[in-house]
Amino acid sequence: MSLRYLTAGETHGPQLTAIIEGLPSNLKLDFDELNFQLHRRQKGYGRGRRMQIEKDTANIVGGVRHGKTTGAPVALVVENNDWKHWTSVMNIEPIEGSDEEKRRVHRPRPGHADLNGGLKYNLKDLRNVLERSSARETAARVAVGAVARQLLAEFGIKVGGQVIRIGEIEAPANDLPLDELIRLTEESSVRVVDKETEQKMEAYIDQIKAEGDSIGGVVECVIEGVPIGLGSHVQYDRKLDGRIAQAVMSINAFKGCEIGIGFEAGTIRGSQVHDEIMYSEERGYYRASNRLGGFEGGMTNGMPIVVRGVMKPIPTLYKPLASVDIDTKEPFSAQVERSDSCAVPAASVVMEHVVAWEVAKAFLEKFGGDSIEEIRMNVNNYLSQLESY
Repeated sequence: MSLRYLTAGETHGPQLTAIIEGLPSNLKLDFDELNFQLHRRQKGYGRGRRMQIEKDTANIVGGVRHGKTTGAPVALVVENNDWKHWTSVMNIEPIEGSDEEKRRVHRPRPGHADLNGGLKYNLKDLRNVLERSSARETAARVAVGAVARQLLAEFGIKVGGQVIRIGEIEAPANDLPLDELIRLTEESSVRVVDKETEQKMEAYIDQIKAEGDSIGGVVECVIEGVPIGLGSHVQYDRKLDGRIAQAVMSINAFKGCEIGIGFEAGTIRGSQVHDEIMYSEERGYYRASNRLGGFEGGMTNGMPIVVRGVMKPIPTLYKPLASVDIDTKEPFSAQVERSDSCAVPAASVVMEHVVAWEVAKAFLEKFGGDSIEEIRMNVNNYLSQLESY
């Protein structure tokens, strides 16, 4: 069975729920590590007041017994602490009261799903759209990705990430070992390695916030230890780089994805783009460089996967943009909901987890089995095949 998941829940509802299907049995889960990843998503310079309210933890309510998966669907719950302030507004039962008491939204915010969703689903209260389209849902996706991350770790596959740019401030390029990159970015308020860049980014975010504006940026995910041959060239929807790109683009506010040198490949010659093939008895086949970000023909080539995503500025501004009231059709300043001036560092964490999920899914498609032990045998057999090729 293919690895898959669904999430449910609203930003001001009682909880977010996720159900994962297709995990093998006997996968040991580290609950502290799972919640550590959720905590990472809440950090970062530029976050709003919501992150002071929520202290995200994932409670596993199905599919795990005595610290190990059973092979049954795994159910995760992330409670919303802010729910206590919204119990009437977000009640599943009908309530009486004015639009103000119901916190009805009829002034769509530019850049959000509000108007499109209202038109598509014929909803006259746009709160029914914004509650689900909110980036709060990414907490559930991080929880799901954190489980996938632990599956990958069982086979020596490591996941890390960093912020490449926030607005006008770009971090200097580095070629650090992944463990060092993870350590240094975890110590940074904006998930960069360079301390001078960190200070510049913090000051820049402060300036943007003081002006009532928001700012986006570029983030990068790196995954090491991936075997050759995940994904496939034989059908468009089996190409793993394409699936990763779709996952990145599904993150709230993401507007672009590139793999390896990405769009730069359109500005330079082929001799400066493609990675020459090398061989040694110790390493087997490998590439002399990694400009293609670990992919050729939709398949992993054994080099680290390198993915970048661009996040637009969050559209909820404290100096609202012009909009139109859906009741009166008159111009109005867009309604403000609580927001962040910059969520790029947090988005870096989210991207790590959606990419990890896609890699884990492709990993199980390649080496599938009903238990960790069966998968391990399949992996070892395949690695022996590669050695003898």
